[in-house]
Amino acid sequence: MDEPRKHQVSLRGASAKEISRDALLEKVSQERENRNYARKAAYAAIFIQRVWRSYNVTRKVGMEFQEEWEILVKNQAEFMTGELISKSVLRPFIFFITCLSIRRRKILARELKCTQTCFKILLESINSTDSRKNICSLIVGTTEERRTSTYQAQKLISLCSFILSECDTSLAQSQDIFVLTSLALRLVVVLTDLKSWKIVNDDNIGDADAAVKNLVCFMGSCRSGLYVSLRRYISKLDVCFSPKVKNIVQTDDEFLITASAITLAIRPFNLRTFKVAGFSEFDLHSAAEQYSLHLLTIPWLTHRLPAVLLPALKHKSTLSPCLQILMISRDIIIRKMSDIDQSSMDCSLKVIPPVGWALANIIDLTAGSENDFLDSGALNQGLEFVSYVHGVTILADNLLAWLHNAGWNEKGNQNLEGNDGAYELPVSVQENETTCGSLKTSFMDLFRPVCEQWHLKRLLEISKRYAHMNEAKILPANNSESLENLELLDIAYFYSYMLRIFAAFNPMIGPLPVLNMLSFTPGFLGNLWGVLESSIFHGNSHTIGDANHGTSKVSGRKKEGIDKKPKQANKDGVNKWVNVLQKFTGKSQAEVDFSDSADDHLVDGDSLDVWDIEPLRHGPQGISKDMSCLLHLFCATYSHLLLVLDDIEFYEKQVPFTLEQQRRIASVLNTLVYNGLSFSLGQQNGSLLDSAIRCLHLMYERDCRHQFCPPALWLSPARRSRPPIAVAARTHEVLSANIRSEDAMVVHNMGSVITIMPHVFPFEERVQMFREFINMDKVSRRMAGEVAGPGSRSAEIVIRRGHIVEDGFRQLNSLGSRLKSSIHVSFVSECGLPEAGLDYGGLSKEFLTDISKAAFAPEYGLFSQTSTADRLLIPNAAARYLLNGIQMIEFLGRVVGKALYEGILLDYAFSHVFVQKLLGQYSFLDELSTLDPELYRNLMYVKNYDGDIKELCLDFTVTEESFGKRHVIELKPGGKDVCVTNDNKMQYVHAMADYKLNRQILPFSNAFYRGLTDLISPSWLKLFNASEFNQVASDAPLWATIGGSDVERLPSASTCYNTLKLPTYKRSSTLKAKLRYAISSNAGFELS
Repeated sequence: MDEPRKHQVSLRGASAKEISRDALLEKVSQERENRNYARKAAYAAIFIQRVWRSYNVTRKVGMEFQEEWEILVKNQAEFMTGELISKSVLRPFIFFITCLSIRRRKILARELKCTQTCFKILLESINSTDSRKNICSLIVGTTEERRTSTYQAQKLISLCSFILSECDTSLAQSQDIFVLTSLALRLVVVLTDLKSWKIVNDDNIGDADAAVKNLVCFMGSCRSGLYVSLRRYISKLDVCFSPKVKNIVQTDDEFLITASAITLAIRPFNLRTFKVAGFSEFDLHSAAEQYSLHLLTIPWLTHRLPAVLLPALKHKSTLSPCLQILMISRDIIIRKMSDIDQSSMDCSLKVIPPVGWALANIIDLTAGSENDFLDSGALNQGLEFVSYVHGVTILADNLLAWLHNAGWNEKGNQNLEGNDGAYELPVSVQENETTCGSLKTSFMDLFRPVCEQWHLKRLLEISKRYAHMNEAKILPANNSESLENLELLDIAYFYSYMLRIFAAFNPMIGPLPVLNMLSFTPGFLGNLWGVLESSIFHGNSHTIGDANHGTSKVSGRKKEGIDKKPKQANKDGVNKWVNVLQKFTGKSQAEVDFSDSADDHLVDGDSLDVWDIEPLRHGPQGISKDMSCLLHLFCATYSHLLLVLDDIEFYEKQVPFTLEQQRRIASVLNTLVYNGLSFSLGQQNGSLLDSAIRCLHLMYERDCRHQFCPPALWLSPARRSRPPIAVAARTHEVLSANIRSEDAMVVHNMGSVITIMPHVFPFEERVQMFREFINMDKVSRRMAGEVAGPGSRSAEIVIRRGHIVEDGFRQLNSLGSRLKSSIHVSFVSECGLPEAGLDYGGLSKEFLTDISKAAFAPEYGLFSQTSTADRLLIPNAAARYLLNGIQMIEFLGRVVGKALYEGILLDYAFSHVFVQKLLGQYSFLDELSTLDPELYRNLMYVKNYDGDIKELCLDFTVTEESFGKRHVIELKPGGKDVCVTNDNKMQYVHAMADYKLNRQILPFSNAFYRGLTDLISPSWLKLFNASEFNQVASDAPLWATIGGSDVERLPSASTCYNTLKLPTYKRSSTLKAKLRYAISSNAGFELS
């Protein structure tokens, strides 16, 4: 054992522990930091003192110079020569005005008076024809005189720019500031205009011209501060949000200042091709850069300026250099735009960034009206239009990137009814939501030209011109010459971005104005699909590449293939579903039952391969950016057109596509959406997938109503990767209920296949999946204690045979979702005596069958039958006037839900329109043919009426009759006073269809839906379309070969135990015949 250490004795004579090495080093380091801090503090104090002394001394010297200057000017103002003005007036003036005003960013009264005096002297000198008195003579004098005079002129331009920035027309200040600003701008206008120089002659005109152009180049550079000052001035001008008031009326002084400032702003653009000594090519482009950064980013630029000044801003000599510099230096320009000081601006730059205002102002200036867009002074040349489209595309792309960074989510923005895509504003902006709403509305007013058909037609016309020019010309994708062409892909990018911007900033109606224009522009959709079809199905002509959209084109050029594969192949789809299920359930792969594998239900594999589009098998992430853009624009536009395209146009006239093309479109969308949902996606593909889903749903619903696609088409994408039924059902339910935040993206995509496009599963599999959902729900209820044992939580009801609907409503309606539990029924006969029998499922089934048969009968008044041959059920419009009519329909929803939950088939079928409401779908015009064929024919007659529709004496009303009373309903506010004309007949047709298909039955369908979803989850219902829902509820497939030998014995039943006893027939035809005979015989025990 070690001996205890003795205390060490220090040399100081005291007993103490020595300091450790680490502690010593830390102590030394701390002392060193303290010394450094003290040294820096001393240096900072000395620096502050130095700056203060310098400022103080400079200010005192400036004040002394100012006093001497005032005396000089007062005594010798009338006898000044140009040389004296330069040496004795300008030199001290520039010094003290810089010290006393510019550095302090404020013009006091004394300095203001001195500045006015100096400017008057200079203007008088410049206007003098005497070369001795004219200061401009020094600018063309000796080398020393030129250098000094040029420096002083540049300082004067900077001073005048500063004065412009301090002028605020909105404040009630003295008239002196307006006078000073007018003098300042007049001085700069004269200095930079050779025609205003009175001393110019044949001998010095070359030197004078070069001097003026050097001053103009300086004025266009960032050193002059002109554009920054002009931005501050224009931003203070009034602006009106009303589209009816184009401009604010200005006073004479305000107009003079504004006109002079705009004149100076556009003057440097006249020198963009002039080589000035001492200035590089970058300096020549500086004006365009400064103009783009500081003027085009001003909110509502055109609305702040007088109308007479706008043509100068709209001219191609001004806009074209700005668009070209944006394409050349896009990254630099965008970065500088994001760094613009927003502190002096209102909330307009907090809600919308500078890049957004630059985008809106360029569109408004370039195409503010049809005349502007086609005018000879506007962008009438092809190259300028190319610059316009590319410039707008660059700005729009960066605006969308800003929106994503701000938290905007594009999902759901294609919906007509929703505003789900609105991004969340900063907290400081949310405080005044009304102001922000009007701000965004007025911002989108600047985009109105984009919604005009002449705008698109003009761009298409120019793109066709380039297509003809380049038919025999092949360029590599990265060639700079591609920037000088305007092609369909460029236009597609332009409008694809516009759709997303309208969805973000136009919360009331979203992208509808753009979609309306695109959908009804002749030939546009056909051109889009032509490029897509040739690229996807042929792969050698019009193939779309993977290059940047600024250089990648589609018009007659060689590109990379669109079937570019991801670097690593995805694993088998079934295993992927199983792995996800294991992740949430903890089960191993061996524990998963594959007995119901999808392979058992496959149809002919060759027919499926035809409709599984190979280039799209990896979803949106497996295609190029160019292809993604074209698909997004096509899907958004075509889905909008499908809303108003009637069956005659679609099936008979086959416009805008033939049925063969429609099948190809459906196969493309089906493959794209399935693989997009199956594989994880990023936000960049969200808009494409949303628009593709919407278009796919519309085509599938139309095919369900009137088939134009083979069934194999809808099944084809999932033929290899479709998971087993049990795996799919359990995965969907587990993921929907127990999503962890870190797995949200994967979970959503994997589970969405079932809810968004269940049609990739055969109908038989979806029926089994539906039953699997219910079985899982029963298990979860049993685990939760809701079904603890026999008779637990069951409902005991007594039903009179003659009042089955009333008794059922009174005793069961209040149960809600508790109706999932078992019910025990005791019947009372017509004589009032209890009927014998024990309910082990048979009596409750009989009750559900009888109550539905009685309540859905047309004579009961809650439901009526359609006028079509199949006599489908639809809620009776008069049911609202019955006692407890709406509540009774809600109860019937629970009855149907109970029947579905227990697997009981009921003998009825609902109208497709009514089922669509239960599935959350909107019904359009052509659905009316399944509800009221006569009304549909009449509306088609009105739609295609060639004469004056006023002859029919129609108005925007519909008349209903119930219980002998007539009710007039207006289709829109004031409809009884609005006559149907040729101009509004389409509105009338769709308003009438909307009322019959949606508005009229909406209260009843909502009530029925509330009752139905008490027992059946909405996601379970969406497994089926309208026709399939009726099959599930009333006609599930029964016939199957059981095996055995055919016998003569008939089937029998034990009704109390809800049991059907079937002999072992060998053939399904024998089973079908025997069972039908037993049912139709209506006999008792004697048949068995």
